[in-house]
Amino acid sequence: MARNTLPVENLGTSPLCLFVEPYGEDYWLTPGEAFTVMPDLEGIDVWFPSYVSQDCIAVWIYEDGDPAKVVLDYKVVDANGTSLDCGHQKSRRPADSEPV
Repeated sequence: MARNTLPVENLGTSPLCLFVEPYGEDYWLTPGEAFTVMPDLEGIDVWFPSYVSQDCIAVWIYEDGDPAKVVLDYKVVDANGTSLDCGHQKSRRPADSEPV
C-alpha cells in the first residue's frame, strides 16, 4: 500500500509547530487548522516517521521507509491546497522578551 501524504491537524488550543527534517523547516498551525505534507514527486512510496512533543511534531520523509533514502523535495499545503513557505505563521517574540 503506497503512502504519499501525511495529514496533520491541530486539535489543541495553542499553536502547533510542524517541523520537517532534514532541513529543519517549520510550519505553524493555529487551532483547528490542517496541513498536508507530501513529496514533490508523485508515485513513490513514502513513509513519515514522526516524533511528537507538547507543541511540536517533527517529521522525516523517507522513500520506501528507508532512512538512507530521505526525500528532500517536498511541500506542505493548507486545506485549500496552497503551498506554504517555511516559517508559515511563525509568531514573533515581543521586543521586551528578547534576551539582552
